[in-house]
Amino acid sequence: MSTPPVEALAANQSAARGRVSKSPFQLALGRFMRHRMAVASVLVLALIVLVSLCAPWLTHWDPSRQDLNSVSLPPSAAHWLGTDANGIDYFARDVYGGRIDLLIGFTDTLLVMAISIVLGGLAGYYGGWVDAVIMRVCDFMFNFPFILLIIVLESIINTSSVWLLIAVIGFTAWPSTTRMIRSLFLSLRESEFVLAARTSGAGAWRIIFRHLLPASLGPIVVNATLQMANLIGAEAALAVIGFGVKSTTPSWGNVLNSSLDYFTLSTEPWAWVPPALLITVTILCINFIGDGLRDAFDPAFDK
Repeated sequence: MSTPPVEALAANQSAARGRVSKSPFQLALGRFMRHRMAVASVLVLALIVLVSLCAPWLTHWDPSRQDLNSVSLPPSAAHWLGTDANGIDYFARDVYGGRIDLLIGFTDTLLVMAISIVLGGLAGYYGGWVDAVIMRVCDFMFNFPFILLIIVLESIINTSSVWLLIAVIGFTAWPSTTRMIRSLFLSLRESEFVLAARTSGAGAWRIIFRHLLPASLGPIVVNATLQMANLIGAEAALAVIGFGVKSTTPSWGNVLNSSLDYFTLSTEPWAWVPPALLITVTILCINFIGDGLRDAFDPAFDK
């Protein structure tokens, strides 16, 4: 068997040193950047967020003000996407509507993940009766369909406030993520680094947040992106059936809700196609980003 050339050995050693010198974040970033759909989705989602934030500079029309002199107008130079039956500019409602949908999706994701990390972490770390109690609460929540439970709670509270809607969605969407985090922590709580932390006298909360949580960060981040997509879809669905924020508040779901009559659906595609497309593209972008993050946190994709 022939000995490899010295130059080849040196090149291999140099490449190995280059891989070793990279931090875990740099390796994950490199894997994410190789996922073209995820990178493109980040750019598209950033554009949607930027358009929503810059809505006052993109249109001078008030998205909630009625103009009975401009009712049901087709697209024109003055109203790019026409107006609805109340004379409200569709383009203004579309660009402003992203604020509500993205606010609900982002805020509820943070709320759901905070609840799930605490409850799932306690259940997975302690086990025993703590795990049993938390899991029975999850089972109780799973007995009710998510959308139906939100509708019931909204009917009881009788409100259409954005922040109360965020609270209702957030406090009903945590069980599945809690179970996922519990399973992660159950698989890690007997690991050597956890046993070493216990031996050194670390408390439960320190072990959960300083050791178990960082070790589970990859699956948790991926789940958070998918959760955000689901929550944006849930808000849009609630608005379409009339249980979202009040109808005068611009949101993509409310624009769809106002366009569900047969005449509008059949003759005015500019009324419902843009908000439906924005919802679909936003959810797809978030899902593709989740796929990219899954690959980034999986060393099997490091080639």
